This record gives sequence, C-alpha cells and structure tokens, in this order.
Amino acid sequence: MLGPVCVVVDGRQVPVGGPKPRTLLALLATRPGRVVSAEHLIDAIWGEDPPDTARALVHTYVSAIRKAVDAEVISRDAGGYRLDAEEVDLTAFRREADAGARAVPDQAVDHFRAALRHWRGPALGGAQGSWAENERARLEELRLGVLEDLAEAGLTTGQGADLIGELTEAVAQHPLRERLRAQLMRALHQAGRQADALACYQEGHRALVEELGVDPGPLLRQAHGEVLAEPLAPPVPEPAPVTPPGQLPFDIADFTGRASEVAALSRRLVDTSGYRLCALSGKPGSGKSTLALHVAHRVRAHFPDGQLYASLRGVQTVRSDPAEVLVGFLRALGAADAAIPVELDERAQLYRTLLADRRVLIVLDDASDERQIRPLLPGAPTCAVLVTSRERLGALGGAHQLDLHVFDDAEALQLLDRVVGGGRARREAEDAQEIVRLCGHLPLALRIAGARLAARVQWPLARLADRLKVQHRVLQELMIGDLEVRGSLALSFDELGELERTALRRLGLLDVSSFGGWIVAPLLGCDAYTADEVVERLVDAQLLDPVGARYKLHDLTRAFARERGEAEETGFPAVANRVARCLLALVEAAGARMPRADFDWVETSVSFLDRAKIDEILDDPEEWFDAEQTELVGFVERISELDLTEAASKLAAALSSSRFAVRNLFSQWYRTHNAALEAARRVGDKLAEARLLAGLGWLRFEQDRLDEAASYYEQALELSDGVRFQALTRLSLSTVHREQGRLAEARTALDLSLAGLRTLDEPKALAQAIHGLGRVLCEQGDLDEAVRYCTDAVAHYRELGNARDLAIAMRSVGIVHRAAGRLDEADRWCSDAVTLLARLDNKLASAYAVQSLAKVRVRQGRGAEVREALVEALETCNEMQDGFGQALVLRTLGELELAEGDLAEARRRLEHALRWWDALALTVWRARTLRDLAAVLDASGESGEEQWGEALAIFRRYGNREAREPRLPVTLTL
Repeated sequence: MLGPVCVVVDGRQVPVGGPKPRTLLALLATRPGRVVSAEHLIDAIWGEDPPDTARALVHTYVSAIRKAVDAEVISRDAGGYRLDAEEVDLTAFRREADAGARAVPDQAVDHFRAALRHWRGPALGGAQGSWAENERARLEELRLGVLEDLAEAGLTTGQGADLIGELTEAVAQHPLRERLRAQLMRALHQAGRQADALACYQEGHRALVEELGVDPGPLLRQAHGEVLAEPLAPPVPEPAPVTPPGQLPFDIADFTGRASEVAALSRRLVDTSGYRLCALSGKPGSGKSTLALHVAHRVRAHFPDGQLYASLRGVQTVRSDPAEVLVGFLRALGAADAAIPVELDERAQLYRTLLADRRVLIVLDDASDERQIRPLLPGAPTCAVLVTSRERLGALGGAHQLDLHVFDDAEALQLLDRVVGGGRARREAEDAQEIVRLCGHLPLALRIAGARLAARVQWPLARLADRLKVQHRVLQELMIGDLEVRGSLALSFDELGELERTALRRLGLLDVSSFGGWIVAPLLGCDAYTADEVVERLVDAQLLDPVGARYKLHDLTRAFARERGEAEETGFPAVANRVARCLLALVEAAGARMPRADFDWVETSVSFLDRAKIDEILDDPEEWFDAEQTELVGFVERISELDLTEAASKLAAALSSSRFAVRNLFSQWYRTHNAALEAARRVGDKLAEARLLAGLGWLRFEQDRLDEAASYYEQALELSDGVRFQALTRLSLSTVHREQGRLAEARTALDLSLAGLRTLDEPKALAQAIHGLGRVLCEQGDLDEAVRYCTDAVAHYRELGNARDLAIAMRSVGIVHRAAGRLDEADRWCSDAVTLLARLDNKLASAYAVQSLAKVRVRQGRGAEVREALVEALETCNEMQDGFGQALVLRTLGELELAEGDLAEARRRLEHALRWWDALALTVWRARTLRDLAAVLDASGESGEEQWGEALAIFRRYGNREAREPRLPVTLTL
C-alpha cells in the first residue's frame, strides 16, 4: 500500500498483475478484514463506465491473486470480497503512529520513525482511477501529519539537527505547508544555522505571497521570532570517523583459469587514466560472479576508502530496487538514516557526493539491465565499478565489455581436478575428459560434478560420467547443496517473454544443438521477422550462442529446454511437422541448385519462408548443406521418434537425392532411412516403408553392394502395387541387375518399367528407362538397337534440359560406338560428355566420362594423352568412396599399360582391379578383367589360358556379347 501495491509471501514479493488487479487489492487493503461490495470494487476500478463483464473480471482478478499468493488471502462473503492478510503496511503504519501520539516525546520519536519506515514511495503505486488518486492524496496527508508529529517530538527533545534532511526534502515538495517550514526553521536554529533558518523563512514568505497572495501565518511568524530572539545553539561536534566499508563476499580458494580475463579486468580497474567501469556478461553458470569477486579481492588494496557490494538479483522474481541498494550504500558510507532522502534521484546525488574524491570499488553483481545500474554509478573518477549480468549491457556508455565463455579443455580439467581433489581427475584422465564434455565445459556444472565426486570418494569418475550420459537425468545429476544447473537456467528462463520461452522449449524438443535462426519461424508459427527478434532476445539472455550466421544451444541448456518442453508443451508433433515441411522445401531447393540432383524442384514459397527468404538462406547451397548436415540427420531421427513417417520418409528421400548422393555420405543416408523405416514399420505405414526400402536400395547401389540393393528393391516392390512406384522401382532394379551382369533380368525389369511409364507423365524416368535399355542391349551385343535407344535417350534429356543425364547418355552412345569399332564416333561422343560434365562441376560423373574417353584413346593409339586424367579420375573415385569407379579406372590403366608395353605395371593394375571386383561380387566385370589379364600373360610369354577360360564361361553364362568375340593377343573392348 505505502509504495507500489504488492504482496509479500515469506519474504518474497509475488506478482499480482497490472493496474486493475492492483487497484482491487489496494481497495481491499484499506479495509482489511471487512467486506467490500462488488459494486464498490467495480466503481473503484472502472469508474463511471464499467464493461458488461466487470463482475466476471473482478472474479478473475481475485482468482489470479489467490493463485499468485498460493493462498485464500481474499475470501468472498455477502456479495463482496474480504482481504484476510496477516499484515497490511497501512495498518502497521497507523498502529505505530497512534502509539507515538500517546507516548512521551522520547518514545514518540521511535514510534513515528517506525511508522514512516513502512513507506516505500508514493502510496498505491501501480493502482489507477479516481478512487486511487483520492486515496493516494489522503494517505500522503497522513504521512505528512506523522512527519510533522515526528518533527515536533524531535524538536522537543533537542534532536533538530537529525531532522534537517527529511524536513528539507518535505518542504521542497510542499513549499506552502507552513507547519513543516516552521519546524525546519527551528531545526536549523537548533543546529546553530541561524542564517539558514532566516533564509528558509524568507523563501516561505516569498512563496506564500507569489502563490497565494497572503502573508505568513502565526506558526511561521512565531518561529521567525524565536530565531531572532534566542541565542545561537552551541556548534555541533564533528561526527566520528566512519570505518571504510568492506562488503566483498569471500573469494573462493580454488579459483581456476580465466588468467587473461583476470589480467584484463584488473588492469582496467586500477588504471586511473580512464573511465573505470567494467561490465562482465555470460551465460548462466559461466562463473561471472566468481570471477568478479576474485578480481575485486585482487585489486582491493588500490581502493583504501572501501569496497561496496550489492547483489542486484537481476534474474530473480523480485529484483533489488536501486533506491534500496542506495540506502545500504549510504549507510555504509556514514550517512545517518535521517539524512537519507526518500526520492531515488536525491539518494543518487547524495551517494555521488559522498564518493567524491574517495577511492572506492563498487561491485554490482547480477544486474538486470542498464536502468538498474545507472543510479548506482559514482561520479568520481577515483572510483571503479565492476558489473556482472547475464545480458550484455551494450547501452552502458563507456564500459569495458567482457563476454565470458565456457572453459577450454585445460581450464575445465584443472577446475574438475581441484574440486575433486587427491589427483583423481589426473589419474582417471579419460573419464575426467568425458565429464568435462558432458558438462559442456560450463564452470558451474564442473564445480557441481567435482563436488559430488569429492563427497563420494568411493566413486570412480566413470560412474558419474555414465550417469551424466542419460540425457533426461543429466540436470538431476548436476545438483549438490544449493548449487544446481537447472535452477541457474530456470532463473533466466523465467525472465523470458512467452514467445521466447515457447521457442526455447520447442528447440529443446527438436533436440538441435546448432541451427539457423529461420527455424524459429515454423517452430512458433510466426513470420521471419518475429522469429529473428525472438532469437536475438534469447541471445541477449545468454541462452543461445551466435556462431557465425547460425546459433548454438549449449548441451545443458538443450537438456533444460527439453525437460521444460516435455512438461509444458502439448501438440509438439504438429509443430515438428511444420518444421519438416520447411526443411523439405529448403533441401529440395538447395538440391536443385547443386549437381546430381535427382528430382525437379518447383520454385514456390512455403509457409513461414517466402521465396526471398529461401534465396537468402540458400545463397550458397553447398555451404548451407555443410552447416546443416548433422542437424538434418538428427532432425529426421527426431521426427521418426515422433512417428511422423510421411515427413521423415520424404525428407530422407530428398536428402539422398541431393547432398548425400553428391558427396556419397553413406552413413548419414543410412541413418536417416533406417530411422524413418523403423517408424514406418512401427505405425504400419506401408507406402512410406516401400519408399524407404527403395531409398536403401539406391544407397546400397551407390555403395556397390548390389546383392543388398536388389533385395531392398524387391522388398519394396512387394509392399506397393502403385503403377508409378512399381515402374520407378523396377527401373532402379534394372540398373542393379545390369551391373550384376544379370542382363535377362535387367531386360525384364526394364520392359515392365517402360510399360508403366508410357502410361504416366514421367518424362525423366521414361528417358532413364530408354537409356537403361540401350545399355543392356549394348551388353548383350545388339549394338545397332543399343545406339538407337541411347541416341533416343540423348534427345529426351536434351528436351528436358537435364544436362547431367544428357552427358551420361552421350557417354553411353560413345561406349556403343567403341564396342562397334567406330572409334572416331566414339571419341566425339565421349569428348562432348567430358566437356559438358566438367562445365557442370560433377566430379564423379566426370571421372566416369574420362574413363570412357580413355578407352577410346587407347584403341586409337593415343593413350599417353589421357594418362594424367585417368590418374585424377582414380583419385576422385577413391575420394568419393566409389569402389566400382576405382575398379573400372584401375582396369583401364591396366589396358593403357598393356598397350604401351609396360606388362608388369599392366598386370599390377589389373590384379588390383580384380580384387575390387571380387570384393564387390561383380562376376561379369571380373571376367572382363580376366580377359585383359590373359592378354598380358600371353604377351609376357606366360599362358593366359586359365584366365581366358574362366572369363569365357562367365560371358556365356550371363549372355554377354564378349562370348561371341574372338580371343585376341591384346583385347580392348569395354
């Protein structure tokens, strides 16, 4: 009541809402224990124009206050409400004032002072309306009356000097109040300040004449006469010297690390040539307060006039009021209670006056913002200030800003070892390193972990490390005594706005550690601008760390966010599905801008990401994929856990069609597909299961694990009978069969695929099937039909504008011409393929095209021209983990060495290729290499009969054209 309207429970202030609930509470508090009618409450809150829902709103306000207080502090009775508080400051004020009025002067002073101490500022702060204004004026009149009674009792007992400060302030606020001015004159006179007392009278006389047109009344004239008539009081002796304040809390004995930060802060605080204000910021648990106190103790000798310290409780529900902090500082600097002004500005002025020319260090710990700090800053350059805050105090002009990060490995291990003691961390170094990692190098977490181990000497470090690995228990493990990581994070979390809290919870549920800020838009269902603002506020609160253009969640912050999300969020799968749609659009858009993208992207916008935002995010699609790769895999696994099978399967497929295929990221490919496949099987989604099995078939094909690839494709075909799915899957299966040398089965799969595709609008897949048929016909030796189909495929790809597949089909035309002995035609087609793929910057496809051209050049007697390009092609296939490509290029290098007469090198290359074909279980390709090796052996004077015989048997078994070709001393066909 006597200040901002508030409720205090067990010494803790609890929020009671805005102006209307405060007005309701204030009215009830003026009549504690008495029923106030609903009509009276409505009139006080809304005046003459209440809303139709006023009664319901009153009930809502009452319920909210009860909930905040967690007690039936307001009861309903007889058509109204009654406040049943244990104590109301207005009641206590009146009780002390009444006691003072009944007491003798000496005792009256104490009672009146006790009454006035209940005042914390203007009454009914936060309440509104005409009732509040009238009541505020009435209460102020009561306060002034008690102040005047205090002054009268104090003057009676000769304490006038002690009253000057508060009377001066009161007269300044109420210059026409004659009793106050008369009392100030008498107080000045008692203090021996006759001239000041007379000046005070003249000021009052002038104010009364100018403002009211009247002369001073009897009280003022009587005081004036007393000052003129009575001799001066004896001078007041100087007060005893004040002991310099030493308010710094203790400095911990095992302070560790931060050498550069300690040096920088110490240097800045003792440097008298500049403005000595240092602002230290950092995430919860990073050790800001510990560092600040360590530095303060280190430099305290440079401040012989004292050290002031205040915890500003910046992230607590009830923050320290700078006006109250100033009261403590002023007392420590020697100011008497009576001399401490009521208003914040006047207290700050007195504070700066007392610090003038003194060398004092001020430590302001855990500040909320710049407004809380500014009244506490000294004006004197002889003083220094060290501030800590979770948020960076960027608006604190002239401050030296220092952002505190988590420990590096060495500092973290050193702290853990010192807290654990006994050298245990050094002896169990590997487990200590694991604890450091699981604590995210956060000093608070490390201190708690170390303290737990110190308290459990029988525990090996590995035991705590294992317990910390259980994500849903990690915050429970990081608690000891009054230290806990969860509590530290909760203080920052509770200070956030609702949007920021929701975003953090959902980021935790998404289980991402690093992400682009755009992801908050679909998480919250808001526009990109709002998402950016939310992200920046989380950064300001030290709950997100900016890392380049991305943001990172500390591991323990993520665990906290997920814990809160699981407790407070509902309907998260729908939110995750929203994010998945945006990610799918980005993956497809990025893939379409990169080589070897096996899908066509329709350039559209998606909810929360318009076309311009997508362009901004994907300014460099390669860089975007590199940054997002780990999180994309984790996201697919996360939405698979949520059984979002459609989203998971589509996103996994899009990834394998773009980045994973381009870079042969086989492990990530398998993880995404396997996670989504398990989810599909769990919920019985047969279509998604079929789609994912086909994706795994493609993966195994890219890994040259052809038997597994065929098995996956065949399983997929059994699960879906859709015409499109059957046609596309059989097309993929035909490629596997062709590489296995199972040409008849490949031909059957292609015929079935083509029959379906000719009924569908799938021009790209149709072109691929025509191309595939041409390649099978080439293998079977029907070269005229093969060149017709491959050339037809070239025309289809050119019409589609698909440059990559066009180049690959051109290579196939060249291969057919080479098989037919038309080397000039083969050279032209293969050269054009090499040129086009080089322009597309597709390294792996280029390596295959170079190999095909090299085969032609070797037959033309120009093998030396392509040796260097072949070696580069081999390196590319090795780099891209392409076993088939490595074997193919090794065989071609063997043919080149054979043509140039280096039989030993030819044999080495071909035998290396044979080992690859055996590892890949590719029998037909083994046979082709055996045929070449037979030629090398024949040319070396050894017999290649055995190798040729095995090769011929394989060719005949699989129906390859080589079965009908004659054995030559040097055979170079495919």
